[in-house]
Amino acid sequence: MEAEAVQQQVPEVPPPVLIGNSGDVGWKYGKYCDPTNKSKIKCNFCGHISTGGIFRFKQHVADLENSVRGCKKATPEAIADVKKHFQRIEETKSRKRQHEQDLRDDVHITSATTQGTSREDVCVGSSSTEPNKLGPMDRYVRPIDGKSSKEEALRQLSMNEAIFKERVHEASQYVARWVYTHAIPFNALDNDEFRQMCEAVGKFGPGYEPPSQYELREKLLSEEYARTKSLLDDREKQKIKLGCTIMTDAYNASNNMGAKKLLLEKRPKIFWSSCATHTVNLMLQGIGNIKRFKSIVDQAKNVTIFIYAHHKTLAHMRKCTKRGDIIRPGVTRFASNFLTLQSMAEKRDALRGMVVDRVWEEMPIVKSKKGKDTTATLMDANFWKGVTLCIKVFEPLVILLRLADGDVKPSMAWLYGEMLKAKIKIKEAFGNQEKMYKETISIVEKKLKGRLDTSLHKTAYLLNPHYTYANPDIFDDTDMTVAFMKCAEQYFGDDDVSLATVVNDEMPLYEKMEGPFKKKLATSWQRMDYNPVGWWKLYGTEVPKLQKMAMRILALTSSSSGCERNWSIYEMNHTKRRNRLTTDRLNNMVYIQFNTRMMSKRQRLMDKKKADSLLSNDASEAQGWLFEGGDDHALAVFRDEEDGDQGVHPGTGIPYDVLGEAMGTQDHLQLRRSARVTVRDLEEEEFVSDEEDVLEEDDIEYEDDDEY
Repeated sequence: MEAEAVQQQVPEVPPPVLIGNSGDVGWKYGKYCDPTNKSKIKCNFCGHISTGGIFRFKQHVADLENSVRGCKKATPEAIADVKKHFQRIEETKSRKRQHEQDLRDDVHITSATTQGTSREDVCVGSSSTEPNKLGPMDRYVRPIDGKSSKEEALRQLSMNEAIFKERVHEASQYVARWVYTHAIPFNALDNDEFRQMCEAVGKFGPGYEPPSQYELREKLLSEEYARTKSLLDDREKQKIKLGCTIMTDAYNASNNMGAKKLLLEKRPKIFWSSCATHTVNLMLQGIGNIKRFKSIVDQAKNVTIFIYAHHKTLAHMRKCTKRGDIIRPGVTRFASNFLTLQSMAEKRDALRGMVVDRVWEEMPIVKSKKGKDTTATLMDANFWKGVTLCIKVFEPLVILLRLADGDVKPSMAWLYGEMLKAKIKIKEAFGNQEKMYKETISIVEKKLKGRLDTSLHKTAYLLNPHYTYANPDIFDDTDMTVAFMKCAEQYFGDDDVSLATVVNDEMPLYEKMEGPFKKKLATSWQRMDYNPVGWWKLYGTEVPKLQKMAMRILALTSSSSGCERNWSIYEMNHTKRRNRLTTDRLNNMVYIQFNTRMMSKRQRLMDKKKADSLLSNDASEAQGWLFEGGDDHALAVFRDEEDGDQGVHPGTGIPYDVLGEAMGTQDHLQLRRSARVTVRDLEEEEFVSDEEDVLEEDDIEYEDDDEY
């Protein structure tokens, strides 16, 4: 009886996985012959066994190479699918080669001969006085004696390649020595600017004198600032047409409210909006504190903490998941929670197979209480059901977070509409049972009220034809009408004539789709990727006042996260070792770094090289998944000022609002008489700003499951 009881407690071993977990197109048409031998893959069509891995197998299906026997039974759809896959790979490689060549071509160094000077001959066997410039063929080709035999020429060619590699290695040693000696971050070398610097030094040749500290902080800094500013001329022109957004970031909410009061008294036509990214993070924070979700997240954290705390368990996990990590660091701890739970769900079978493997069972640390808890959690069906529910509930808000914090398209036009969709999806995750979703939805609506449901957001929703033309009943919603009237009154101020024209004459044309709005080409609003600002520019010509209002509102920035990232750039430049930088130099350095990254990110978006805006290039916001109490070390802290969470001073423990009152901040923020009598409209005053609203993030490099 005891033997039978023990036998019943043994968990069922899942069948071996016969396909890779990388999502490669090849796994649609083949599978492993033996899970322990990853090089042999059997074709589902003809039964042929390829011994060169998934790449050679795909060549077999597509019949691309003469060295691989083609499949005679593959369907035309499969052949086309795999060929399209190879074509995408080749296009990616081609774009990369072209990008590298463009970087080299952009480097211009004046040659010595053009300046009328001479230089010592540095090229052996060449009459040119210019330094030897290595190209792609130099590793294989060099002057060969024409009298040498074929065997000698081939031997010399092989020697050339070895010499080229040795030269590259020797040059790299000097770069590495500089990096190690001065603690340069490794990712500082993985960018276009570093490659161009190396190309410029190579084109200059021997004898290059690096710039002095004085040149770097004076002449060169001023020149680079002017160059960066010239690259932003188009944005300056757009700012004049569409207006701009002034972002503020402060821990003391009373200061923010005081600034709001000052601005509204001096410029009554200005709009004030809460940060959308901050608001959505507050929603995720509130939902994550609900007991049913918090318990699942805590269980998942206990699993990752145990696995990552021991090198043997970590190595075994990476082996079972094809070297894929579970933890996915995000820009906030709530983003880390979602991304990591999503990663665990994708690797569910691999993780369950890991804990029933003999290697896992034989580890002494697994026999501890935490080890047994980890095994039990990963084999618990209720835990995985909870993970699935967490993902379904979090995902609609995460999509909204990506929209608010990304740079793909202006987000103001989409915030309110996508929030309505998110609430519907959250209800559907609970099976549309009110008693199940009531607590979650109440948190969403509480954080939404007064933040993302203002007259400004509702007007942007009304002026986006993607929603209103798809559902004309929106025009009949009294709440939408009131919001539009309030927004228009604030926008036009004392200009009653323009207000009447927009409300009585132009808005009905837009609502009834008359004039240019009914053109066939105007149906581009049906696509989710269309640009509302560009749409109004093209089709709003017969309603000029409404057109200008719509373009300015829909082009607004909805998130101040770029302001927070700007502070992080300040911290990178103004450190304890560099705290004597003048204000002007520090501002110039931040301006160059911020805008250069922004422009690089814009270029990647144009090249369709999109990175997840929620992924972070460090694990500072994922510490809670690595060790107990790690969430206390998160850098991004989200406080809800309306709930009385003002934060405290770390040194004294005194709330910031108390400190603000003691310092007399409210009295200081009161308008002086000279300021009150010089009220000017926002559109009449020209602002000169050196900083943009969009941040360029570094390329994010994490282990990709698709690579294995």
